[in-house]
Amino acid sequence: MEIKQLLYFVMVVQQSSFSEAAKKLHLSQPSLSKAIKNLETEVGFRLLERTTKKIQLTDSGNVIYERALHILNETDILQREIKEVKWNGSGKVQIGMIESVKNWIPSILHWYQQAFPAMKVKLIEVLSLEDVERALRQYEVHICLTNHLIDSPDFLTTPLYEERLVIIMHPGHILASRESLTLADLEDEPFIITSYGFQTRQDIITVFNEEGIRLNIQYEVERFETIIELVRANIGISIIPQKYFDNRLDQSLVIKTIDSQSLKRTVYLTYLKNRYMPPAIEALIGRMQLPLTKNIASVKQVENE
Repeated sequence: MEIKQLLYFVMVVQQSSFSEAAKKLHLSQPSLSKAIKNLETEVGFRLLERTTKKIQLTDSGNVIYERALHILNETDILQREIKEVKWNGSGKVQIGMIESVKNWIPSILHWYQQAFPAMKVKLIEVLSLEDVERALRQYEVHICLTNHLIDSPDFLTTPLYEERLVIIMHPGHILASRESLTLADLEDEPFIITSYGFQTRQDIITVFNEEGIRLNIQYEVERFETIIELVRANIGISIIPQKYFDNRLDQSLVIKTIDSQSLKRTVYLTYLKNRYMPPAIEALIGRMQLPLTKNIASVKQVENE
């Protein structure tokens, strides 16, 4: 059995037509039909039911189809890995990231630009847990900077740093003039929060539940940027990572902290355990795992040079 036989078989199933599949594969229809018949002879049973109107899988054919999809996907990954092996400190790295690392990652990129000037870097926003795992497994990114702790034997996950979660509100909000706030003060306030599947949402809900305080979720969005614009319009209040602002003053918002050990989150570096990483990307991973102060110091050194 050859890979191309499985490819032909999958294409026929997906096109539901020998003629359409033949066009996609740039084959003659008789050649394609013969290839599928040879595959059926080799496996010892019929894979497809052929009628004048349609083509459909037999029960046994469906099993082979699912396995063929898996094999072809693994073959595609293998081909990508072979290309990556040829990178010798020159190529590209794709980094999945959450919004709040936008103020952390420049220190890394300053160093990387000097250490590996030939490497091209692509930053891709990857937010939900499902998207993080999919992006890594499908080789869409090499590594991910995420606030999701992925507990899986095929991933390596390292904590990078912790960040406080802070309250943001419009300057005209009734609570904006308070010197200090507690979670109880926020009960029943209209909250703007991230959607299902986002770890920050779960972190906030957990804190409110632990304190026995009702969280009035009135608006759900996917990005902190949208949350901030809604807060600026005095639509509601929210809780987001403090590092999103990087200690910059914003006169259109009031940012307040609450003395709670639970209102914080951890940012992790995660990647596939058994994926081959060329030396240039291994170096990047190592740099990211250095203490935060060292990476900040490297940026100041570059800026002074």
